[in-house]
Parts: sequence; structure tokens; C-alpha cells
Amino acid sequence: MTANSIVNQLSKQFVTNDSLHQLFESVNSISVQGYDDQRRVVYWNKGSELLYGYKQEEALGKKLEELIVPAPMRDMVIEAHTKWINEGVAIPAAEILLKHKNGTDIYVYSSHAMFENEFKNKQMYCIDINLSDVKKAQAIATFKEQMLKTIFEAIPDLLFLMDYNGIIIDYHANNQDALYVSPDQFVGNNMLDILPKSVAKKFEVYIEKAIEQDEIVTFKYELSVPQGQVYFEARINKVLKYDQIMIIIRDITEQHQSEQLIRKQAYFDSLTQLPNRLLALDRLSQLTVEATRNDEKAAVFFLDLDDFKKINDSLGHEAGDKVLIETANRLQRTLRKADTIGRLGGDEFIILSKGISTQQNAVGIAEKLLQNFREPFAIEGRELMLTISIGVAIFPDNGKSVSDLLRNADTAMYQAKALGRNTYSFFTKQMNTVIQRRLTIEEQMRGALQRNEFILYYQPQFDVKKNEIIGAEALLRWLNPVLGSVAPDEFIPIAEKTGVIISIGEFVIKESLSLLKRWKNVEQLNRNFSIAVNLSPSQFKDLSLFNFIKTSLSNANIEPQSLELEITEGVLMSGESSITDTLNDITNLGVILSMDDFGTGYSSLSYLRKYPFNVLKIDRGFINGITKNNEDYSLVEATIAMSHGLGLKVVAEGVETKEQLTILKELGCDLAQGYYFSKPIPEQDLIDFSIRFYS
Repeated sequence: MTANSIVNQLSKQFVTNDSLHQLFESVNSISVQGYDDQRRVVYWNKGSELLYGYKQEEALGKKLEELIVPAPMRDMVIEAHTKWINEGVAIPAAEILLKHKNGTDIYVYSSHAMFENEFKNKQMYCIDINLSDVKKAQAIATFKEQMLKTIFEAIPDLLFLMDYNGIIIDYHANNQDALYVSPDQFVGNNMLDILPKSVAKKFEVYIEKAIEQDEIVTFKYELSVPQGQVYFEARINKVLKYDQIMIIIRDITEQHQSEQLIRKQAYFDSLTQLPNRLLALDRLSQLTVEATRNDEKAAVFFLDLDDFKKINDSLGHEAGDKVLIETANRLQRTLRKADTIGRLGGDEFIILSKGISTQQNAVGIAEKLLQNFREPFAIEGRELMLTISIGVAIFPDNGKSVSDLLRNADTAMYQAKALGRNTYSFFTKQMNTVIQRRLTIEEQMRGALQRNEFILYYQPQFDVKKNEIIGAEALLRWLNPVLGSVAPDEFIPIAEKTGVIISIGEFVIKESLSLLKRWKNVEQLNRNFSIAVNLSPSQFKDLSLFNFIKTSLSNANIEPQSLELEITEGVLMSGESSITDTLNDITNLGVILSMDDFGTGYSSLSYLRKYPFNVLKIDRGFINGITKNNEDYSLVEATIAMSHGLGLKVVAEGVETKEQLTILKELGCDLAQGYYFSKPIPEQDLIDFSIRFYS
């Protein structure tokens, strides 16, 4: 019998209500299948075609288990169907897994009904609803639930779900041992009642803000817990449509401590723990704002330790650091808590004092500071006597800006130094004139080299024994169209401070070598002639100094021994290894090194032993006194003898009388310079003077 004949036969034997079929046909979203007592398909609606992939003509006459029942379930399905047919045991509705024509799984909710047709034949109808999308949604929901659970278990944050009144609905906490209170006090209680009043007030304010603004609100707070002080960050967000808020709380103690450390490193001096320059000047700015608002005066005290370099040079930097620490302690003990004490750098300190009603108030503070430093410092088993010089500027009388107040207090401090140290000085209008002069010099110095405003003068140096010119010292002069003639003592320190001294120093060396080159071409002049050039401390910080000297000598075709470099104690005081290396390189090149202004410093003898000097220059102050007192005479005599013992030549500066020259000659001095021979003169005048001297 063919398949078609079976279908036709089944169709005749199994007939149901046409109206029911019409209903099934009108609902494509539901699968309805009819089966005879042998489980053969007698009805297959459009919904079944869509759900299982079999057309009606494909399904009719086929057995249920051949179409959509997975192999592992077939025996169970056959048994259940047989029991219903034979024993009346109905198949309950259930979620089951069936198969699509293409072999994929289909989850359905399957309900069953049994009918007897007019031929008394039993036929079963299955009504299947596709649950695949539901299962997918359930799987996604389950995954998300597991994912959230995993996230909650992983994150260290504390989460609270609360109503608008602060009642805790639910919470999540990984580490319950670290909570401020026991977890059983959370749910059902008001968070504002659990926390300390100050913290609760914060929460109350920010919860209200989050509710009003419909946005995430963040704030920080701290709590004292058994482990100590803990810092938190709270984020509050409104849960829309539910009149609830979610609060996420994170422990930021480590971050807070790191920020505090960074802040301390950025704003506090690592040695004294005082506010550093950056923080001190920021507080000075705040002080001026506050004083202006309250119509008050304030005082800025600029302090500098007197002769602090002596400590570093004689006892070492470690002892110097201890002095600075003790200085900070003394300042803190002396002043009010409301005053700011800062370290600007080196041995410079600043004190900011508000509420100064009269200048006398500032005088009292300054005198108290001086008094507190009259006690000796106990450092490394020694008692050291140190004093301070204090400059005072009053706001707003001596300046309204931070820069003006600091500069004017600094100027007043230098005035205190000039008054003999261990004292204080207030800024005056006369000092302001000095500052304006300094600022004008700085302004005019820019471009002065390019405008050819600098010129070299030369002071001849004489061989005392042979009475002949053997060299000259190059001395810088500045003639400015605005300022007129500016003395070196005035503009050189400013050039040092602004860094212009580097280019000026290079100009001096080039011009000096140019004179030496010209000197060689004049037949009447002594061939053994050298030029002495002063080098500043800033020039030695220039790493290109040695290469510049070497290149300049080569370009000018001048022998190194014709150039003498004069160095003061200030160049050597830092003791940096780079300075020693540069001096050794210069000496190895053949250039002459001279110790200038000998006798005015504190450690000159040790420098003579440490560095490769060839010449020593005795300061003019001692030369002036050799005809007036025995002390200067003895010092000059000893210096000459000591220098010769070290293999050094001696130059006497500031020789002004024949009597001085005679004594120097008797003492064995090698060279001399001064007004007795010639004042500093321009290049051409030096050449003319020398030609006349030898003619």
C-alpha cells in the first residue's frame, strides 16, 4: 500500500470538528498536530510547519516518533501514548525538548487532548507552544545573575539599597568583619542612625542632592574602625521608578595615604617637614586675600642663617642638615600656631604672620626670633653659636602681591646682613629704589652684548724684580645709554642671578684672546705676555666651559699658558666633583689657574692644597695695610712664604704707593698690579702704554 493511500484512508477514518480545525488554522503561532492510535499524523496545521519545518504533506501519515521526537525519548513517548490509549492514563502538560527537521533542538510547552471520532477511533491532539525564545531569555537572565553574583563576590565595595528616607532595604558586603557595625543592624534600620553624626549629616545632604538632581553624587568621608582610621568614597544614584537609592561605598584608605604622601612630597620640605617654597608662597597668597578682606596688616619675615656655609665646609653637610632641622624646631617653638613657617631652600626660611596691627607687633616677633637663636646649637657633641638675619615686609605697605612682598622682605634681609648680621631690618622706600635700579639693570642687560655695550679694560701686571710688564688682568666695563656707566660690583651679581653671565664670560675670553693675538704682532712688546680673566661660579656650572676654552684658544692660535683664569672661593665652595674635573682638565690643557682675593674667605688654605693652582693673588685690603700695621705685614709675609713653599707665584693687588712696592719686593712678591703702575685702561691704551714702557 502506498503512502498516499494510507493518508487517504486515515483522512476518511479520522474526522474531527471542522470548526476546531478552522480555529487551529487561524493561529499560526501555535503548533497543533493530530495523531491516531498508532501515533500516525492525521492533522498538521500551519503552526506545526513553522515550528518543526515539515510541510503538511510531509508529515501526514508519519509516526510521531519519526518526525519530532529525539531518539532518547522515543520509547518513553510510545509508552506514554500507549497507556493513554489503552489504560486512559493522560499525558500531563510539560516542557519538553523536541527536534526540528534540520536536527536542531526546540523547547516547547506541550499539552495533549484525546478525542473519539464518529468511527469510535481515538485520536490525540498535541498543542505545542515554542519556548525557545523563553529559554534563551532564561539562559541570559541566569547568566547575568551568575555574572552579577561573580562581580559582587569579586569587588571590594559595600553596596546598600535604601528608600528615600534612608531605610536599608538590602546590602552586599564581602568582608563583613571590616564593617562599622554588625550586619544584623543594617536591613530595616535607618543608615543615618547607624553612622556617627558628622558622617550621617554628610550622607543626608548628598542623598537629598542625588534625589533632586537625578545624577550620581560622589563624596568622601572617614570612620574610626577597630583597624584604625579608614577613608571611604561614596557614590549615590537614584533607582528610577522605585523611589529607592543605591549607595556604593569603596575603601580608599590606601589611595588616600598615597595622595597624602604625594602631597607631602610636593608641598613639604623633606628635611625639616616645613612647608616648602611652593606651599609657603601659596599660603602667602591666601594671607594677602584674607588680610584685604579683613582690612588687616600682615608681616612677611625672610630669615637667613648667618655664615651657614662655614658649618657645611668645616663639619660637613650632615651636620649642616642637623642645624637646619633644629632651626625649624626653634622657629616652630617660637611662633603661634596660626603663623606659617616655610623653608624656601638652603638656609632661607620664611614666616607669615597675620593680624599685625602695628609695626611694633612685627618688631616683637623679630626680637623674639633673635633671642631664641642666642642659645647654642648642640650638634654632634659640639656647641655651635649661630645667628640669623631677618628682613621684614608689611602687607600692604611694602607690597600687595606675593612677588613684591617676598622680594622686599629679601631685600630687607640683605640690609640686615649689611648692618652686621644677627639683627633685623624693615623694608624702606630707599630699599625700593634699590630694587627698581636692579630691575632696570636686568632689563637693560638683555641685549647689551648684541648692542656692543660691554668693553674690556686691562690693568697691567708687573714683574716686581725685573720691573717689566708681563701681563694684564681683563676687567669688564658696561656703558649703557639709559643707565650710563654701570659698575661691575653692581651688574655682575645680577648677571650671575639671571644667567647672562655665561654669554658675557664667553665674550670676555674671546676679547682677551683677541688682544693676545694682536699683542703678538707688535714687535716692541714682550712676547711672554698673559691675560688674566675672572671666572664666576655660574660659568663653572656650564658643562661646555672647558670645550669652549679649548676651542677658543685653538681658533685664536694662542698658547694655553698665555691665558690665566682667576677663581674665587665661591666657585669652589660646593665641592662638586665636576668642578674638580674641570679644573684638572684646564690645568692639563696648560692654562694657568689663579686663586683670587686670597685671605677674604674661610677655607682658602684647604683649597690651595686640594686644587691645582699656579698663582695666588693677595687681596688689596692686606696690601693697603702692610705700611700701616704689623698684622697685615706679617700676614702678607707669611702668605708669600707659604705660596713659594707650595710652588705658587704671588700677585699683589691694589698696589698704590712706592712704599708698598718696596716692601713687596723685599718680601719676595713676584708680581704686582695697581694704580701705582696704571689704572685699568682700554686695549689700545694698554698697547701704547706698554710700547712707551719698553722704549
